[in-house]
Amino acid sequence: MSSNLSIPRLLAIGLAFLMAWSAPAQDSVTLQLKWTHAFQFAGYYAAHEQGYYHEAGLDVEIIEGYPGVKVVDEVVSGRAQFGTGSSSLLLARHEGKPVVVLAAIFQHSPLVLIALQERPTQNIHDLVGKRIMLEPQSEELLAYLAQQGILPADFTLQEHSFDYKDLIEGNTDAISAYVTYEVFHLTQAGIPFQVYSPRSVGIDFYGDNLFTSEAELRANPARVAAFREASLRGWEYAMANPEEMVELIVARMDGVHERAFYQFEAEQMYPLLRPDLIELGYMLPGRWQHIARTYAGQGMLPPDFPLDGFLYTVDPPLDWTLFTPYLLAGALLMLAISVVAFFIHNANRRLAVSLSELHETKNALEESEAQFRTVTNSSAAGIFVLQGNRFVLVNPALSAITGYDRNDLLMMDAMTLFHADERESLQKTALARQRGEAVDNRYEARILTREGRERWVDISADRVYFHGEPSSIGTVFDITERKAAEESVRRMAQHDTLTDLPNRALFSDLLDRALSMARREKKQLAVMFLDLDNFKPVNDTHGHALGDRILQLVAQRVRGAIRDSDTVGRIGGDEFVILLPVVERDEDTLGVAGKIREAIAQPFEVDGLTITISCSIGIAHFPKDGADAVELLRHADEAMYGAKEHGRNTVERYGEG
Repeated sequence: MSSNLSIPRLLAIGLAFLMAWSAPAQDSVTLQLKWTHAFQFAGYYAAHEQGYYHEAGLDVEIIEGYPGVKVVDEVVSGRAQFGTGSSSLLLARHEGKPVVVLAAIFQHSPLVLIALQERPTQNIHDLVGKRIMLEPQSEELLAYLAQQGILPADFTLQEHSFDYKDLIEGNTDAISAYVTYEVFHLTQAGIPFQVYSPRSVGIDFYGDNLFTSEAELRANPARVAAFREASLRGWEYAMANPEEMVELIVARMDGVHERAFYQFEAEQMYPLLRPDLIELGYMLPGRWQHIARTYAGQGMLPPDFPLDGFLYTVDPPLDWTLFTPYLLAGALLMLAISVVAFFIHNANRRLAVSLSELHETKNALEESEAQFRTVTNSSAAGIFVLQGNRFVLVNPALSAITGYDRNDLLMMDAMTLFHADERESLQKTALARQRGEAVDNRYEARILTREGRERWVDISADRVYFHGEPSSIGTVFDITERKAAEESVRRMAQHDTLTDLPNRALFSDLLDRALSMARREKKQLAVMFLDLDNFKPVNDTHGHALGDRILQLVAQRVRGAIRDSDTVGRIGGDEFVILLPVVERDEDTLGVAGKIREAIAQPFEVDGLTITISCSIGIAHFPKDGADAVELLRHADEAMYGAKEHGRNTVERYGEG
């Protein structure tokens, strides 16, 4: 019987068999995310798309989370081999769930509490008696509240809906949130809000930790190591190429948000990960111990909760059985030395006791000094000891923060480091501390570096005796970036993102203040409502990008036409409002409105096109046209519509149409 397979075909089949046999098998594993797809998980997407998982012999399925998903249970049960979780993994470990943390992705947790801003002076204690939505794995927020004296009995705990609109619509009073997520939506909506961060009171936890189970680590240690290494490579790529990852999420990861959201998330994540300062995934056992102590202080963990087996170690432990012969030899040698020492001790008891005590004391002092030097020199915090206003001890981190080297710091008056506006109050605090009076041991202040740059620092100090002298010992942390981020968030909450003009919330606040002053001084003010005429055809014909540019130019022209004491705001679309807090005569208001109308009527040159538009302006005066902000704005709006009805491109005062 002849074969139907030719020699070339047999060779081809054999070659294909060899290739299939030699190709490495791909291990299938699952990564369970704690939330839906977002830049928050960009490193894992990068590891998948760049082939890092494939190179590690892994076929990884990334499953997005959803409200109510219990990531720890998914991993411990084996339905997923890896997951992402907060620092509450410690609490899960205490509950008997054998989780193992592989890497800390966020060096600082993004988890905060957000409430609507009702007044500038509100604080965390305003949440007492209120409703708070807390998501799972947010125990650090409970620890934060407890540290501030707010216990679960002091507020109503609600199940989190994961919809920030519940906060806006009054269905709750505060929500747990990420500074990378809900902040964007509230800012875009122009809603003033207040952010309460655990970091403000020293609760600085890790966030979005990569973890696995003891069973997975025990059964597949090489697979765990490979997955961890490939994931961290992915994070390095993602943080180095944020725009590329944003496009990937929008196009490939079923991104449900607009591109601007993912760009905002990437920008907000950078200071939380700090890839420029800290190796991605780095974990410090001492910091995990601090987290455990914080939980223990609130009764969530027992004191001295052990971390054994909880933290993954990259390098395997030494096999001490290899050293058994040496240990035995050492033990025999020590035994021989002990026998000789026994006879020497009996012969020279008193002298030996004295020398031994002196030697032990010397060793203890040297060891203590070496440990102190190691701690201070390796600390990321600036450490100092002050006697009076003079530094007697500083560490390298303090030099890095201030720009002054050690010798310069030891020769200078500490008060000269601080901004002139801070020195008087700090001097009083320092003197009170040296007298032993009760003072606040932690405060924030501005310093001036050697180069003259202004930086914000967080200082903690306590009264001690150093070399027998009353002194102050403390730590210094550079919080300039945090302050800048807070200012950025505050400004975003109060200004229109397109034109950088005050938004509705800020304009209303400025109007209320102006009205209070006008009532007190019995003076009048004016409010104008401005709407562009026939602006919609500009957008429809030339596109929204050109329309946005026109709006920016309109904002510039209006600002150029009003007085320094006046304010212009954008409240939406092509609607603007102008506040004139000081008005002597009605004709003054008409003069300002006329300048604005003429400025906008000038042609706009944009992208080679000449665009001509006009505006209609309505005016209302306090007190004759309205007693409060709502009434004034409504009447100015009515006057503006009257201007449109009377031919557009005109100005009309309320009650005169």
